[in-house]
Amino acid sequence: MWSKTIGTAIWGALLGALPAHAADFAPPAGCEVFMTVQMHNCQVANHYRCAADPAGDQWAAYSDGNGLYYVSHIDGETRWLESLATETGEVELLDTAASGDLPSFSTLLSTGKDDYDFVTRSNFGESRRYRGTDRLTGKSIKIDDVLLETISFELREETGAGEPISNRSGTQYISRKERLFLSGPERFESADGEVATFDDSPARFDFPGDPGFSSQTPEYDCDMMMTGAPGAAQTLIRFTPNSRSFSKEALR
Repeated sequence: MWSKTIGTAIWGALLGALPAHAADFAPPAGCEVFMTVQMHNCQVANHYRCAADPAGDQWAAYSDGNGLYYVSHIDGETRWLESLATETGEVELLDTAASGDLPSFSTLLSTGKDDYDFVTRSNFGESRRYRGTDRLTGKSIKIDDVLLETISFELREETGAGEPISNRSGTQYISRKERLFLSGPERFESADGEVATFDDSPARFDFPGDPGFSSQTPEYDCDMMMTGAPGAAQTLIRFTPNSRSFSKEALR
């Protein structure tokens, strides 16, 4: 069954952000932005919570130089619940019944490792399976005075029939305070062996009262992306819904 939040919260986030090039992101009614993250590769994410959601749930709306392109929803265990890719209209939902081992942020923090194996279904009639492992490295880093811990991760994506789609591996960051994952440097390999490396790490954090809070305008690496400099993303393949963080994979 499709979640009712698709029609209210996800589409509300999309409509609330229009026009696409508006300077500030406006969350749906009843929701409040708590953090804006300027990311490398010309992206910005506005993280927000909604009063009507279960405790611990949160959303993130991602924008690039062309405006809003992706909205995601996770729960208090950082389980990826649903998402909307605005460029294609694809909506993906977690299929709890078909998933063998749902992710657990609490397990990662308490044991230093979390294995997961979950399934999603989309409004395009597709099913995908995600299997992976997150490991705390024991290292921490400060980005714009925000303390984060680093993890290493491996993630395999397959079709519902078990055919390989992609493999991802690399580093991500976690915030214990906000109970979320943030993208870092990683390697992406498609099923036909094409490889891309990229780094969507946070560059700056803005909180209520900061000049950049709720901004929908990305500020980092945008000149490189526009000029097509070597290493810049060229062709979007698809949005990969990681239960942890989001990365906009690109490959020629």
